Amino acid sequence: MSLIILSFLTGIICAQDLPPIVKYSSTLYGAGNQNWMISQDKNNFMYFANNDGLLEFNGSNWTLYKSPNETIMRSVKVIGDRVYTGCYMEFGFWTREKNGKLQYFSLSQKIKSKINVDEQFWNILNYDQWVIFQSLDRIYIYDTKLKVFKTIVPKDSILKSFKTSNSIYYQTVNYDVFEIENGSSQLILSRTVIKDNKIVNIFAVEDGLLLHTQQNGFYKFTKGSLVKFNTEADTEISSSSIYSSQMIENGNFAVGTISNGVFILSPNGKVKYHIKQSKGLSNNTVLSIFEDIDHNIWLGLDNGINCLNLQSSIRSFFDETGTLGTVYTSILHNGKLYIGTNQGLFVKDYLKDNQFKFVAGTKGQVWSLFIHEGNLFCAHDSGTIIIENGSSKQIFSQSGTWKIIAVPGKNNLLLQGNYYGISVLEKINNNWVFRNKISGFNYSSKHFEITDRKEVYISHEYKGVFRFQIDDDYKSSSKIYAYSRPVKGKNASLSKFNNTIYYAYKDGIFRLNQKTKQFEIDKSLSAIFNHDEYTSGRLIIDDTNKLWLFSKSNINYFTVNKLNSELKKNVISIPSSITNSMLGYENITHLTNSNYLIGTTDGYYTFNINELNNKNNKILISNVSANKQNEKLVSYSITEKGEFSHDENNITFSYTTPAFNKYIITEYQYLLEGFQDEWSDWSTKSTINFKNLSPGDYTFKVRSKFLNSQQENSVIYSFTIAKPWYITNIALVIYLILLCLFAYYVNKAYGNYYHKQKQKLIEENNLLLEIKELENEQQLMKLKNEQLSSDVDEKNRELALSTMSLIKKDELLTLIREDLKKSTEETGSRSIKSIINTTINKNVIVDNAWNVFKDAFDTADKDFLKKVKLAHPSLTPNDLRLCAYLRLNLSSKEIAPLLNISVRSVEIKRYRLRKKMDLPHETGLVEYILSI
Repeated sequence: MSLIILSFLTGIICAQDLPPIVKYSSTLYGAGNQNWMISQDKNNFMYFANNDGLLEFNGSNWTLYKSPNETIMRSVKVIGDRVYTGCYMEFGFWTREKNGKLQYFSLSQKIKSKINVDEQFWNILNYDQWVIFQSLDRIYIYDTKLKVFKTIVPKDSILKSFKTSNSIYYQTVNYDVFEIENGSSQLILSRTVIKDNKIVNIFAVEDGLLLHTQQNGFYKFTKGSLVKFNTEADTEISSSSIYSSQMIENGNFAVGTISNGVFILSPNGKVKYHIKQSKGLSNNTVLSIFEDIDHNIWLGLDNGINCLNLQSSIRSFFDETGTLGTVYTSILHNGKLYIGTNQGLFVKDYLKDNQFKFVAGTKGQVWSLFIHEGNLFCAHDSGTIIIENGSSKQIFSQSGTWKIIAVPGKNNLLLQGNYYGISVLEKINNNWVFRNKISGFNYSSKHFEITDRKEVYISHEYKGVFRFQIDDDYKSSSKIYAYSRPVKGKNASLSKFNNTIYYAYKDGIFRLNQKTKQFEIDKSLSAIFNHDEYTSGRLIIDDTNKLWLFSKSNINYFTVNKLNSELKKNVISIPSSITNSMLGYENITHLTNSNYLIGTTDGYYTFNINELNNKNNKILISNVSANKQNEKLVSYSITEKGEFSHDENNITFSYTTPAFNKYIITEYQYLLEGFQDEWSDWSTKSTINFKNLSPGDYTFKVRSKFLNSQQENSVIYSFTIAKPWYITNIALVIYLILLCLFAYYVNKAYGNYYHKQKQKLIEENNLLLEIKELENEQQLMKLKNEQLSSDVDEKNRELALSTMSLIKKDELLTLIREDLKKSTEETGSRSIKSIINTTINKNVIVDNAWNVFKDAFDTADKDFLKKVKLAHPSLTPNDLRLCAYLRLNLSSKEIAPLLNISVRSVEIKRYRLRKKMDLPHETGLVEYILSI
């Protein structure tokens, strides 16, 4: 059984290096699985006749245009500025509108009555001014100048039509081959001659035609005779049913089969490449083949689209069996290519398409390969192995070996980093043997270097960076020092380049300062890890003294600058997603001249560093769209200056460089003048959106680059975002007029306001003056009132005095009268009686006294008696007299003589007066009279 396994391992790994394959699945391009025909326009845009319609690819974005009648698109052909297509009972052409989108125009509608039911158009050819649409029943020839049709109706159904440089041919189901001449069919090959062979394609050669058949290979047709053209590929292809074929520009043939992928044949029929699903193709059924302007071969498959980069300097080896495994290291030694993988060591002759052979005794993980003085060392999981003439010899097995390096100045000694420290190999009698392990340091030593001073520096992924001194006999270590900075890091690495030790991890790349023996950050090298570019700190030095590092977007290498001490940076724009290397174990090997090999998880690929170039494809703006807030994007013209309304200020630009090389990643840089001052960072994104742009004039510029060189061309698009109507020039003029009117009316209003304020102030001042005058008048009136009150009081006093005087007088006269009466009664003198009657009684007449008093009282207390009379009409004159006396605040005793009655009678009068006035009990009579 072991012999069978060994035989299996040593003979089954086919080692053909293949061109890169770019795969496009139906989920990626968003259309049907099958693609029946392919074409390309002058902008290098690709077109595919797809099950769901016309599929367009500009290198960055896919666009699907539905078939006019929603049927399978069977054919497509770019002729000039038109894209002609054919489908079920419909054919016509598409032209590009100003907004970059395609618009369809039907040609078949002009001859709709002549088209058969269920007719499908499988092929489109062009010849001078004519476009030929071929169905299985007829051929329709459209004159693009005269815009008329001519129809060819063969007796039998058509299998396929073909075009050479000078002629149009077709084959019918009975295998007859016809040539179209002057608009009619001429038989050139009968069924009996072609022997029931179905033709896949016809090519023009120097001495006639080369016919490629479905089952029997090539035939040459020269001067009426058909001769079999035997090739080296006949045996290999004989079991494959050919469906499509194409002669490419360099004379090779691309042959697509139904079940065995695609063959690339040399002009003499030798198989250069056989690419099928097990070798990276998406599908084994090739429905269509097309060579683009960059000589890429496009394959329309039964499930997806593939692009073969035949002109690429990169070639890949894909291990479809999984026997080879993940490649960790490689080396070229004595004309043989050695590949170290997780499955063991494999070898093949370099530059030959022979098979990889397993090197017996190396089963298991191979970490690195090292050549010293013509000997090939293999650092293996099981120890250290020497490879001699394809056989292996293990010289160390105490521990797994990571790496082997030479000892400076000691050609007979080697240091090897093991799983548990560092050990020494020594050359004795021309044989390498294990000598000793260096004592004192037992950590895993995957990455280590030694200086001329016998200082060893080690990077341990989980413990950090160490340094120790080796003694002169290389047997023990001392002065072990653990660095606190830089710290440990995942996928970190340490290596010596240009006599300087470097350490790389996620926070940057550090350089050892030989004087201080400390690590200092190297800003120039660390820049490759900016913008989240770090994937691995793996440092690789090749035998041409190049320092290689891998980042997320690029492969970077540095060379020593001959004019100064700085390192010269070079970039290969191949991202880690494409290199597909094992992170932390990336590997690159210099083979010959400028050729390099990079190991991957499923094989490897090779490239020539000086040929990593691409045709300078022109950068194009493919779409300009804008939208209002919360509305859908609307495409605008890409050929004219853009004019957008003020609320269409969300502008989206799509641009592309139609390059279809798998390992050439295009990067873009843009600048929007009027919005930005500097160019953006380089990015692979082919779309940019600017939101909420202010009104104004803008110029959008975009340029592209690939690898490390910038394209010579750029593209410019100018556009204007209009001002809203309320800030246009007319609006501003209107605003100015309104402002002037407003200023006028404001000024007028202010004038009126201030005039009113002035008038108001004057009125207020006048009012104040009037108030002041009133106050003065009130003061004067107060003074007058006080004077009047004083006068009233004086009058009242005078009245009171007068009244008192009258009272006194009447009292006196009454006393005199009484005395005289007494004297008269006693004497009986008549003269005394006369004095009493004439003189005294006359002077004590009450009425006269009352009238005098009434006049005086009315003068002193104006209208009091009238008010009382008005309030109490029932009062008699005597009541009024009593009121007047009470008004003077006279007592009953004082009033009695005035009324010539007793005090008792006065009290009775007062009581009666209260009753007449109907005063309540609680109200005093005098108080009431005084209040009137």
